[in-house]
Amino acid sequence: MITHIQGRLVEKNPTHVVIDCNGVGYVINISLHTFSQIPDNESLKLFTHLQVKEDSHTLYGFSSVAEREIFRLLISVSGVGASTARTMLSSLTPIQVREGIANNDVGLIQSIKGIGAKTAQRVILDLKDKILKIYDIDEVSVSQGNTSKDEALSALEVLGFSKKQAERVVDKIMAAQPDANVETIIKQALKNL
Repeated sequence: MITHIQGRLVEKNPTHVVIDCNGVGYVINISLHTFSQIPDNESLKLFTHLQVKEDSHTLYGFSSVAEREIFRLLISVSGVGASTARTMLSSLTPIQVREGIANNDVGLIQSIKGIGAKTAQRVILDLKDKILKIYDIDEVSVSQGNTSKDEALSALEVLGFSKKQAERVVDKIMAAQPDANVETIIKQALKNL
């Protein structure tokens, strides 16, 4: 397994780089996130993942070990290949992908080109526990903020209030009481609507 490549940067494109390492030029596929992190100086070190198939050996490069780990987690999901994982890391930062999965944010994951609702749900279902465990994220603190607000807004819409009006009132309540639970938000919103 090739874990990293360090050498002279010969070519730099948004989709790949060529690194000369002791006279051998390695073509390494990268995400836009990694592209934005690569300095313009000649010396470059990328952390790599080697994908071996019957007809090809493909290197994927990452500016950080954290991004490589997110990539490896993503390709472990059935239906998510290396090109899809690379697209995800090009559309969102590794932190956004990680937090999207930890927060059950299907909309965020689905907003990536080529990811449908089923794939987004599968990514979250398969990876949420791993993400919470690896990054030592407390599930309660992760889902508390957005979920309470979203549930309260959903309930207020069901009760017949317009989304914009409800959102303004809920935002004021959340600003005053960031720790408010769903019931408290709804009760206070009903007083103010």
